[in-house]
Amino acid sequence: MNRRQVLTGLGSAALGIMASGGSARAQSWPSRPLRMIVPFAPGGGADATGRIVAEALGNVLGQNVVVENRGGGGGTPGAAAVAQSAADGYTLLYGTPGPLITNPILMKDMPYAVKDFAPVSLLTRGSYLLAVNADLPVRSVADLIRLGKEKPGSLTFSSSGIGAGSHLAGELLAVETGMQMVHVPYRGSGPAIQDVAAGRVNFTIDTYPIMIPLIDAGKLRPIAVSAATRMKELPEVPTIAETVPGFDVTVINYLCVRAGTPRPLIDRLNAALKTVLAEPEVIRRAAQAGAGDATWSSPEELGGILKSESDKWRSVIQRAKISIE
Repeated sequence: MNRRQVLTGLGSAALGIMASGGSARAQSWPSRPLRMIVPFAPGGGADATGRIVAEALGNVLGQNVVVENRGGGGGTPGAAAVAQSAADGYTLLYGTPGPLITNPILMKDMPYAVKDFAPVSLLTRGSYLLAVNADLPVRSVADLIRLGKEKPGSLTFSSSGIGAGSHLAGELLAVETGMQMVHVPYRGSGPAIQDVAAGRVNFTIDTYPIMIPLIDAGKLRPIAVSAATRMKELPEVPTIAETVPGFDVTVINYLCVRAGTPRPLIDRLNAALKTVLAEPEVIRRAAQAGAGDATWSSPEELGGILKSESDKWRSVIQRAKISIE
């Protein structure tokens, strides 16, 4: 056996040892509770859905998954905590569009890069609801567009904050239709929606569950959903895309870990999530919380979705000239 053959044999042996070590680590993992960082305050939709997933995931893995809320900064501080954690699979990021899709485009001096995370799986796919003040003479997206063009700058829409998903959905509608309207940002969806119901703002595009009491009270009128398909909860409400072809704002929630986490651990976590997201109770509770459909994916599929969503919103943000200093 010559020197090259010896070295090749040693290299193959080393790779085999590394692979077996990774498999052994995956088999013994998890040996202690996990942390799921939800980068938003308690009580919101992300927190509710994160806790649903954490509870079910803990049951499958045989270890508690403890939810840790790190609110503020549009989710950036919470995501930064995961980026700075050990790459051992014990710290999870419950992600929404902000932390890894829109914030890196909107914000300067980010404390992390998207490459600091490893995708694990999608968790849910949902939709926003476009609702107008009940006294506004608008009963369809076509009516809204017509009003926005007849009286440029007179229409107002609210959002949960500059750069939030509800803000960007409204800006996408504006750039796709040529409407001119005024954005009114709030600190959270609650006051943004309440002011539409009170008639201080004309419309909003935001999460559905928080609107239900105001719709039932006749103060809000739902006229369209933002995703490309109709909501199961409101089958009679059309999509925006039925009037504005190609319009699609699908709200995704997903799970990531620190980049560098061994692939066998990611695969084990991904397999556990596949079981969790097929559970009827998780499906029911996630829909009830307004997160939409429980949806599993491979790590590679999630990586592709994060990339395509980032490209899409970068174009909207640039066209609408949105920035957060």
